[in-house]
Amino acid sequence: MEHYRAKIRPLEALQDEVARYQREGRRVVFTNGCFDLLHPGHTRYLCAARSLGDYLVVAVNSDRSVRSIKGAGRPVMPEEARAEVLAALDFVDAVVLFDEDDPLVIIQALVPDVLVKGADWAEDEIVGGDVVKSAGGEVRRIDVIPGYSTTGIIERIRSGGV
Repeated sequence: MEHYRAKIRPLEALQDEVARYQREGRRVVFTNGCFDLLHPGHTRYLCAARSLGDYLVVAVNSDRSVRSIKGAGRPVMPEEARAEVLAALDFVDAVVLFDEDDPLVIIQALVPDVLVKGADWAEDEIVGGDVVKSAGGEVRRIDVIPGYSTTGIIERIRSGGV
């Protein structure tokens, strides 16, 4: 029943798996984020990312990293819970946690074929884009779904609802 938890992997194990898939000709897609409160914006984004290749790796910011980026009071959900929810999604193939403020170390270790971020990021600001492109890969930006953001959801909860 909880086989999806096996999708949460340490970087070293994931590195070997990604290399094997790439040798087999599979296209590895990578994205990252906090994914604090999973909402339709996230699921649509992740599904679109998965459609760009054969294997989707999602790197999730650790609790320390989220606090550093988002400030006090975040994350709402602990890192283990955020990773588990993402791993339960059929279109997510692997989840890896990272403690840095950005995913550069993981991107350098995995060198995915496709690096994906939301279209709210300028391509030249996407961390690791240079690494992926120099290895022959591509950087793709996916449209953000208006009306969905974790920060907005938290603000609505605090103000009393929808």
